[in-house]
Amino acid sequence: MSRFVLPLALFAAIVATLALGLRHQAEGADPAVLPSALVGHDVPAFTAPVLTSVRTENASFQPADLKGQVWLLNVWASWCTSCLHEHPVLVARAQASGIALVGLNYQDDPGRARAWLVEHGNPYVVTVSDNEGRVGIEFGVVAVPETFVIDKRGRIRHKFTGPLSEADWQQTLLPLIRELQRA
Repeated sequence: MSRFVLPLALFAAIVATLALGLRHQAEGADPAVLPSALVGHDVPAFTAPVLTSVRTENASFQPADLKGQVWLLNVWASWCTSCLHEHPVLVARAQASGIALVGLNYQDDPGRARAWLVEHGNPYVVTVSDNEGRVGIEFGVVAVPETFVIDKRGRIRHKFTGPLSEADWQQTLLPLIRELQRA
C-alpha cells in the first residue's frame, strides 16, 4: 500500500499544476505574464562575477550597487534563440531611455557570451555571469529571456517572461519605469 503513496502524490501534484495552468489560460491571462512570487519583494541578494561592464571596474556585481535607481535585470544566454529576437529592442530602448539594464548571462560559456555581445551589440551597463544558474534559481527563472523591473528601493515590481517586443517595451515596461522613476 505504501509503495503507491509516492506515485499517487506525484500524480496529484502534476494534475494540480496542469489544472492551475489551464485555469490561468482560461481566465484570459497573457501567457507571457507568469506570476512571480518575487513581485513586490526585495531583489534576492547575490554577488556575481562581472562578464562585461561599461560602468564599473569592479570584478563583481551585487544589486546594492544600483540601490536608489530604477533598473532592469535581463536574463539571457548566447544559446537562446528568443534572446536574439529581443536583443535589438534592448539595444535601442535601453540606451534611448537611459535606464540601467543589467544582463544576467544564464548558464552560458563566458567566451561565447562576450563574442555574442560584440557581434549583436551590448545594451547592458553591466553583465554578470551565472554559469551554474544559482542566481537564476533565486529569481525563479523558468526560461530565458526574462526581464525584471526593479524599483529604487530594490524591490521587484514586474517580471516579463519571453522575448520583449517593441510593443511590450512601449506599453508595459516604459510606463512602469517612468512611474517608478517619478516616485
